[in-house]
Amino acid sequence: MTKRTVAIAVLLAIVLTVTIGFASLDRETRALLATVPTNTDVLAWKPRQRDAAFRALDRLPMLAKSVAITPSPTPLPLPAGTPLVIPAIDAYLASQRMAGIVILQDGRVRYERYGLGFDSAGRWTSFSVAKSFTSTLVGAALADGSIRGLDDAVSAYIPGLRGSAYDDVSIRQLLTMSSGVRWNEDYEDPASDVSMFNNAAPDAGMDATVSYLRKLPRAHSPGEVWHYNTGETNLIGVLVSSATGKPLGQYLQEKIWHPGGMEAKATWLLGKTGHEIAGCCIQAATRDFARFGLFVLNGGPPSGEHIVPADWFAQATTKQQDIGSPGRGYGFQWWTYDDGAVAAQGIFGQGIFIDRKRRLVIATNANWPRASIGPEPVAREAFYRQVQALLDAEGK
Repeated sequence: MTKRTVAIAVLLAIVLTVTIGFASLDRETRALLATVPTNTDVLAWKPRQRDAAFRALDRLPMLAKSVAITPSPTPLPLPAGTPLVIPAIDAYLASQRMAGIVILQDGRVRYERYGLGFDSAGRWTSFSVAKSFTSTLVGAALADGSIRGLDDAVSAYIPGLRGSAYDDVSIRQLLTMSSGVRWNEDYEDPASDVSMFNNAAPDAGMDATVSYLRKLPRAHSPGEVWHYNTGETNLIGVLVSSATGKPLGQYLQEKIWHPGGMEAKATWLLGKTGHEIAGCCIQAATRDFARFGLFVLNGGPPSGEHIVPADWFAQATTKQQDIGSPGRGYGFQWWTYDDGAVAAQGIFGQGIFIDRKRRLVIATNANWPRASIGPEPVAREAFYRQVQALLDAEGK
């Protein structure tokens, strides 16, 4: 962010405070104004800044513009179930810097807690949990006939990629992150692609994601090597919008948010050229992230409407690529477990864990000290296993 932009952001904060009155602003906006980040690189923010910003990224357009997704006219009830007693839960939540956790079994709330000044009415940003929403919208576009097939070339839907390393890459290879195009996803390297591409100046008249990715070289043949790439999920979002002729936020509202019975408003942050950042940044209530888990667990919305092809989730949540970790894999923008469970995961501790065998959904929002490095990811996996064991013990 330039010094001029920083000055404008600070000035905006002052103007809002003086003309509207600090006390009249909602809690999230007040917290954000008190800790306004001095740049747009979330990876460089201090923990206190992230605590405030992660629940208010859509409050100041100077930081990021967004589009709104309206609540469902028929919210899906989440009735209370038998409270789940989890040993040492307080220590776990503190160590994870947990903002919100909702545990559902058979659609009933077994456990729910909030922290970091967040609550059930607030919206927390998803980071890469959004990837699994975007993947599901590909399934919806297939069901609509807007996308003809997963083995179609990406460039058939995004003409700006013709002649680039993506010319021979299929939609399926994008979904499974096996395009073979070179990419650096190191969150702690300021020179990495994931750090630079959102701030890169796009070519005139071209979508920012397409402009950046079309210049990348090939590292492997398509389909041969799995390599995690957030930029390509953004590209999937561009593809869905191009194929359907609808903005991604509108399509999310039509295909997931309203049919899935989401109770609260959500927002989706926009990139430089006005397109939703498909690999990131859906702001939503923790309960609605949990409802999305139910949507996937049940193969679609409560109405039984066929939003995606009948076999979509079977494909999407099954290992399609080996990631070099025993018992784990990658599907269509989902992390898979060999026992049949599946997870959406975002940096700093965002997640939706789905276990069909136990009819279990665990939705979490957090603010880890580091994006993905440290003891927190391992502890989260252990927590999932702990909850599974507790449910198994109930059934004995």
